Amino acid sequence: MTRRQMIAAMTAAAGLVVLAGCSAGDDGDGGGGDADLAELTLGLTYVPNVQFAPFYLAEQNGYFTDAGVDVTLRHHGESEDLFGALTNGTEDVVVAGGDEMMQARDQDVPVVDIATLYTSYPVALIVPTDSDITAPADLDGHTVGVPGPFGETYFGLLAMLQAANLTEDDVQVEYIGFTQQDALSAGHVDAVMGYSNNDVPQFAATGLEVRAVPLGDVPLVGIGLGSTDELLTSKPEALRAVVQAVGRAVADIVADPEAGVDAAAEAMPGTVSDEQRAIMSATMQSTVPLYGDLSVPFGTHTGPWEEMSAFLAESGLTEQPVPADEAYTDALVGAE
Repeated sequence: MTRRQMIAAMTAAAGLVVLAGCSAGDDGDGGGGDADLAELTLGLTYVPNVQFAPFYLAEQNGYFTDAGVDVTLRHHGESEDLFGALTNGTEDVVVAGGDEMMQARDQDVPVVDIATLYTSYPVALIVPTDSDITAPADLDGHTVGVPGPFGETYFGLLAMLQAANLTEDDVQVEYIGFTQQDALSAGHVDAVMGYSNNDVPQFAATGLEVRAVPLGDVPLVGIGLGSTDELLTSKPEALRAVVQAVGRAVADIVADPEAGVDAAAEAMPGTVSDEQRAIMSATMQSTVPLYGDLSVPFGTHTGPWEEMSAFLAESGLTEQPVPADEAYTDALVGAE
């Protein structure tokens, strides 16, 4: 099976979706919102997590309403396709990697990155503290675990190997699902691909001493906000309001990371234990640097979009290079 066939198979499996919630994208007060505000649904993927703190904070503090939009936050089901709800209109905005959006666009999903959230790529190679792997080139001859041939961790693996002048033949790649912590602690793999801001604190909380090895200079773009070509035309002011509100919340969190922890704790069902809060605080502290320099307008696209387009095509992750100027837009950034 080719890599592209494997990706297609994984996507098809993930596409067995159970969609819930109210329909998105309609103006008016049919959903109980303010009749004067456009209504949008924003998809956050999976379960509530402190990484989504800017969205929780913007909702709880009324920043979306202040900006002129009525936003409903929606978490996807674990088996739900990342862009399925965006495609069918259940969601209007989705949080995803710039690379994931570019790949989806190649697969005829009309998604456009409308604002950068993470200005640096969040994926890292994670190894035990006592590992002899200190740089990507040291992975030669070792075993590395990755959830599967999809998503940012896999894209990061391929880009890291290329930057280190290695290929998949130089390492043993194991598809381990979302069991990176167990696989690494049990010694089934020598390293795993994960998120420097989330997985490392999670691992440390269990007593597994790890460190993150940076990928190097990889041609990949991290997490952003995506919407559709159609909504960019029909509801640009509502989308601009979302960007402004999220940017306002990010600024609050950069000034006081615990404000993000408080917002995430409020959004999570049940009581957050002291141990859980400590992990959330560590994750929030590690996430703040990913937001980058707030002296430039929030959401500005500064990543290597042209280089990423070429890399994804060369790696077989897209059928052909996706024009960068079609994959993202700064039209909604920086306007008051």
